[in-house]
Amino acid sequence: METLKTIDVLNKLVEINNDRIEGYETAAKETDETELETMFLQFAHTSRKCREGLSREIMRLGGTPTEGTKVSGKFFRAWMDVKAAITGKDRKAILESCEFGEDNAADTYEDVLKDNREYLTEEQRTMVSSQYAMIKADHFRVKTMRDSLTTV
Repeated sequence: METLKTIDVLNKLVEINNDRIEGYETAAKETDETELETMFLQFAHTSRKCREGLSREIMRLGGTPTEGTKVSGKFFRAWMDVKAAITGKDRKAILESCEFGEDNAADTYEDVLKDNREYLTEEQRTMVSSQYAMIKADHFRVKTMRDSLTTV
């Protein structure tokens, strides 16, 4: 197993969690709705937990966890859409934009688990799978909340 490739793969997940933290902390500050603010802060907390576990593993391998964010392409557009939706006070648009960002985060985890198995130990795969489940739970919460608006 290539240690440098493992560090790169794990840093890809650190980066997506950094994106989520930055995006959700910003969204929490921007919204006037207590329910959304609480949810956004909980999602940021999920990503801080994920980032901590990933960072510990990267350092154990002799690497340095990335401090940056992806903030490019799809993810950047999702957070700009969240900000615009919050400014417009459109709850459904806020949740749709969050779901788009959550899709990107879940896809990143899924890609790591599917395409990089040879670079991860069983313990690392277990950690990443557990984090993926947490990310998917957050995604489900956003989707459920959004769907409840269309059935009311």
